[in-house]
Formats: sequence, structure tokens, C-alpha cells
Amino acid sequence: MKNILLSLSLLLAAALGGCIEDSFTTAPADAPVASVDTLHLGTVFTDECTPTFRFTLHNRASKSVSISSISLAGDASDHFRINVDGFSGKEFHDVEIRNRDSIFIFVEATLPPNGLTTPVPVDARLDYTCNGVTRSVVLRATGRDAVRLHARTVTGTMDTDPARPYIVYDSLVVAPGATLNILPGTEMYFHDGAHMAVRGTLRAEGTPDAWIHMAGDRTGNVVSDISFDIMSRQWTGLFFTSTSSASVMRNVDMRNTWQGLAINGDPAAGRVPDLKVLNCRLHNSAGLVLEAVHASTAILGTELAEGGEGLLYLQGGEHTVNHCTLANYYLFSAISGPALQLAHTGIDGDDDGSGAPRTQLLMTNSIIYGLGDDLSHKDLSGSHVRLQSCLLKSAGTDDANFISCLWDTDPLYCNDRSAYVFDYRLQPDSPALGAADPSLTHPDAATDCLGHPRGTSPALGAYALPKE
Repeated sequence: MKNILLSLSLLLAAALGGCIEDSFTTAPADAPVASVDTLHLGTVFTDECTPTFRFTLHNRASKSVSISSISLAGDASDHFRINVDGFSGKEFHDVEIRNRDSIFIFVEATLPPNGLTTPVPVDARLDYTCNGVTRSVVLRATGRDAVRLHARTVTGTMDTDPARPYIVYDSLVVAPGATLNILPGTEMYFHDGAHMAVRGTLRAEGTPDAWIHMAGDRTGNVVSDISFDIMSRQWTGLFFTSTSSASVMRNVDMRNTWQGLAINGDPAAGRVPDLKVLNCRLHNSAGLVLEAVHASTAILGTELAEGGEGLLYLQGGEHTVNHCTLANYYLFSAISGPALQLAHTGIDGDDDGSGAPRTQLLMTNSIIYGLGDDLSHKDLSGSHVRLQSCLLKSAGTDDANFISCLWDTDPLYCNDRSAYVFDYRLQPDSPALGAADPSLTHPDAATDCLGHPRGTSPALGAYALPKE
């Protein structure tokens, strides 16, 4: 019996010893292999740290390997930083990888200003030597110089320079009587919590070939290949106060906000600010996308999309909405409000007590369709609200306030929410194509945001042509 137990013990020890290979291979062919030849750290603003990226070194051999050295090369100015299997430093020695195992190498960089108006790539190398073989991984980051605005107030007149992006920290305020001209092609990025307040006049006028961008300043991906660019709550929003006037936004892509765009008048002081929004994309707000309270707006050829609390809120004031697409497929929470929300209408005692005129809205040749409700009021009798030649999600019938509408009709957007594709152009078989009334097309909306003319048989919504 003792001999049997001894034999079993020896066999068990041999089996357990075989699970971990402690011997090392010195064959050059067994040197570990990197998961990438070049590690791209993306494009970032100079003087700011890139996101952290990683790659792996794989030991495909049946025995362990010892990497005699891992080091950075070609980085005399110390732009890059590395972490090898949990330890930070510039140079590492005798790093072991067990058989058929791997280690992580993490990399980040901070690039210096380059004085140029174009992005500048900066390279370094990570060299590792094992069994007399030296291999390299190229590390590449691209830096963009930016103009930084810290709690900036514009007085007089200021023109932006499209050659460099702007980063706004805390706030950008246009003082009463002042004018900010945002020129075509300007990129404006807002740091966490930053906002823009217009107390004077904003003229943000892009073109179909040179859009103006207003977005959060986060770069890189949230996870995998999902960009931070789809994330809301990155900056607070754009606010027009009661002293603002004659503001225009044209071909502006505004996204990633907490509170979207808001314009607020002061009925007691007799101040009704006005704003024209033409051929813009306002989207991805944790709250409302556009809110107008006792203000005057013209919203033409514009996409309003992805709002956690709804898309368009109108309380008092006079409003024209023409050839717009209201599409709510907000991603990050349940949608808490209808796409189009009306207040101070006089319907069933709806009165905010301001003594100001009731909400007046003429919406024509537009689409309201998406997740959640489309309308806050299904009966607009007695109000100064009219929807004419519009496509609606609701089932209903025409009356004095709803004229020549397409009810309970899917416009067939090209979006795919599950794949993070938010594209509200129309499919080739969309019922919205050719369904608009050409006599209702506003002269300023005769061409869509992509530069396509609407023609004599226009489509409903913001886009003149279906997606090819």
C-alpha cells in the first residue's frame, strides 16, 4: 500500500509540475510578437494627454521567455509614457512571459505646441530585445494646436480664425451690443461644464462645404470603436438671453450637450430675442435640443435629434418651422418628453401668467417621428398653432390645425440605433419623398444643408434627396 501511495504521489507531482513550464527558451525564433506594428494614439490637442492605449506582447512558445530589455527610443523630449504589465517607467529589464501567455503595454503621450495650422504627427518607438532579437513597435500620436479661451467675454466685434480649433473653458460670453462672428469651417470645442452665453449677437454662418462644429472636447473612444463624439453631457450648452438680437446659425453642427440650445425672452421688460437657425444639425442633448421661451425663432431646413427630454419646446413667441426633421432616438436614457412640446397655448387654460401673446407656430413640410411621443397636444383647437403638410408618428385626422398631414407614417430614416448610426436622411422608398408642398418651401430653405436644391417636388424634412 505504501508503494502504491508513493507512486501516486510521484505521478501527481509530475502532473502538477507539468502545468507550469518554468524553463526558458533562448531560441531567437521564440521571441515574443507584438499585437500591432504601429500603435495609433489618435489626434489630440497639443499640451493635453492622449487617451491611454495598449497592445500586447505574445509568447507563443512552449517555454517561458525573458525579455532582456524594453525601452522607448526616438523620444528625446519625453512626449510618450509607457507602462509595462502594471509598472511605469522608461526602461525595463528581464521581463518574463510564461509559455503561451502575454503581457500588456500601455502607452500615452502629451505633445507640445507645434505652431502650425495643420495636425502634426509625432513618432517614437518601443524597442524590446529577447534572445538576441530586437523588435520595434512604432508609437504615433498627432497633435493639433488650439486657441484656448478661459472665461472669455467678447466685447465689440470678434471674428474667429478657422485655421485652428478653439477650446472653451468655463464660459464664452458675447456681451450686450457685441457681435461674435464664427466663420465657416471653425471648430469650437467645449470643456466639461463649459457653456456659451449670447447677450448680444451671434452670427455663426457655415456653408455646406465648411460646417461650423460645436461639440465637447473629449477625443478618442469610450470603449472599443465607440467614439466619445456620440456621448451627451460633455458641455452645458448654448444660451441666448433676453438682450440678444438678430442672431443667425447656418450650417452649424452642435452636439454633446446637457441642455442643448435655449433662447429666453423677458416679457415684463418687453424683450423678445430673435434667432434664425438655418440648415443646422442640433442633436444629442441630455435635456431638450432647442427651447424657446417668449422668443421669436425661424427654424429652417434643420435636423433636431436625440434629446433626453424631447426635441423642441416652444412657450410663447412667434415661430416658423419649415423643412425640418425632428427625430428622437436618444441613446442614454428613456425619453421623458414628446418631440414637439407646446406651452402657453391657451388650450384648456394653458397660460403661464406672463401676459405675453400666446404661442404662435407655423410648421410646414416637416417630419416628427422617432421613439416616444411626437406631440404634446393632439388637439390644437383654439390655438395659434398650425401643422401643414407634415409627417407625424401619431394616428389622427386633419382639421383646422392639422392640414394635409401624413398620419401614422414611418419616414424610413437611414439610422441604425443599435449600431450607433444616427442618420436621418431618407431611404429611397421613403413616403416622405415628393410629399412636401412646394408652395410652402421657405425661400431660405430652398437648398438643404448638404447644398442640394429641393426642386419642384420636394421631400418632407431637412434633406432634399434620399441617401444613395
